[in-house]
Amino acid sequence: MAARSAPATKGCPPHDMLAVGGGAIGGGMPLATGAAVGAPDRRVINLQADGSAMYTIQSLWTQAREKLDITTVILSNRKYQILLGELANVGANPGPTALDMMDLGNPDLNFQKMAEGMGVPGGRTDTADGFADLFAASLKTKGPFMIELMV
Repeated sequence: MAARSAPATKGCPPHDMLAVGGGAIGGGMPLATGAAVGAPDRRVINLQADGSAMYTIQSLWTQAREKLDITTVILSNRKYQILLGELANVGANPGPTALDMMDLGNPDLNFQKMAEGMGVPGGRTDTADGFADLFAASLKTKGPFMIELMV
């Protein structure tokens, strides 16, 4: 994701961009936690896919307990898209059971409620304006903040 998102940060204030290594599904949230511990004077922005977030959602609880300044943006497309891509890369033709396992919409996940349950405020949106408002609010919030962006 860093390779695709780095050009969009041109013109932004100075910052560091860290990328999760290949095969590290779910590593983003714990790594953001570590980055915030390592640089307590800087806000960490974590771009996180919904499927991989499910592997390490408990990171939000740690962020709340430690009052870490992290904005977590969950890019929620309701499927394990990275795994669907990997199946395609190896030429697999998954059947209905395998495809059903890649669906995160049965039942629908609600990251806003999960975050609230772990002490992290935030919100959910499906618009650019809604995202801009939530992101601005996150930058004014001391401690962690979670945004579920429906894509």
